Amino acid sequence: MRTTRDRIRHALLFEIIGLGLIIPLGIVLFGLHASDMGVIGIGSAVTATVWNYVYNLGFDRTMQRWAGHTRKSLLLRVAHSVLFEAGLLVILLPAIAWYLGISLAQAFVMDLAIAAFYLAYAFVFNLAYDRAFPLPGWGEVAAAPVR
Repeated sequence: MRTTRDRIRHALLFEIIGLGLIIPLGIVLFGLHASDMGVIGIGSAVTATVWNYVYNLGFDRTMQRWAGHTRKSLLLRVAHSVLFEAGLLVILLPAIAWYLGISLAQAFVMDLAIAAFYLAYAFVFNLAYDRAFPLPGWGEVAAAPVR
């Protein structure tokens, strides 16, 4: 399993790169002022950073218990990303609606667009992160058939 230090590096890199992408995209896509998109982006990033740590720790502990390792197959990586974004959507929806003074339905559409971006981004980022910072012994696991 990953160390606490590695998990913190993972979460911080993920959010910093994500903010660099989502704030300008959000300004263009949603027509928001830079300050509003910045507040939403930074508030979401802080929330997501905490959620990222808690979610990934729980996910890895569950995998370790059930599979004996934390190596994720392609299908499991997709499920991991979808479940993460679904949880974050539920957490962020009321806050976005309140801050922007919009309905929950409008916030849901906006949140879905942001979640779709982050879903693809999370998949690519986590795949790249696992390759850039592999855990010892993953070479042997990769050679074994995935169940």
